[in-house]
Amino acid sequence: MGIHNELTQIRVENQSTTKQKVFSIVSAITIGVILGLAAKLVDAQGIHPIFDAIGGRLGIWIFVAILISVFSHSPKLAAVKICFFFVSLLTVYYLYTVFFLHFVPMREIVFWGMCAVVSPVCAYVMWYARGNGLVPSLVLSLPITALLSEGYQLRDAYLPEHTHYYLIPILMGIYLIMVIVLLFIVPTSRLKFLIILPISIVLSFIMIYFNVLGWLFGGLNGVL
Repeated sequence: MGIHNELTQIRVENQSTTKQKVFSIVSAITIGVILGLAAKLVDAQGIHPIFDAIGGRLGIWIFVAILISVFSHSPKLAAVKICFFFVSLLTVYYLYTVFFLHFVPMREIVFWGMCAVVSPVCAYVMWYARGNGLVPSLVLSLPITALLSEGYQLRDAYLPEHTHYYLIPILMGIYLIMVIVLLFIVPTSRLKFLIILPISIVLSFIMIYFNVLGWLFGGLNGVL
C-alpha cells in the first residue's frame, strides 16, 4: 500500500471503462500489425534503404513504445498494450518471413522475442515518465539515452551498398528528431528537459564508451 501511495503521488491513473480499455488494446494490436507488415515490406529490394535502416534497429520501436505507454490510462494497461503491440508486430513480421520468404531466422526471433518479453515491465515503468517530480525525469532519461547512444553509433552503421553511406547523417537526424519529440510531448513541464537531457547525455557517453549496446545485443540489433 505504501508503494502504491508513492506511485500515485507521481501520477494518478485515469479511470477508463471496459470499452475504452478494449479499444486501446485493439488499437495497439492494429498498430503492431501495420508496422510489422511495413517493416517487412521495406526490407525488400527496390525500397529506399533508409526505411530498412530505421525499421531494423531499436530506436524507432523504443520511440513508438514510449508513446503508446505514456498516453495509456494506467501503467497496467500500458503493459498490456505494449505486450500485444510487440506480439502482433513480431508475429506478422516473422510469419511473412517464414511463409513467403521461406526461411527461419532463429537468432533474430530469439532476440526480438526477448525484447517483447521485457517490454511490458518497461512500459509499466515508462508510464510514470509523464508524472510529477524527479522520478519521471529519471525514467524518461533512460530511453532517450538509448536513442542518443544508438543514433551516435550509426556513424559506424553498415549499409548494403557503399553509395548508401550518405544516408547516415539523415538517419542520425531522425534519431535526433525522435529525442526532441519525446522531450517536448512526454514531460508535464517543458523545463524538465533541463534535467532529462544532461542525464541522458552523460549516460549515453558511458554506454558509448563501454559499447553497452554491442555487448548486450552482439550485433543482432539491426535485423528485425
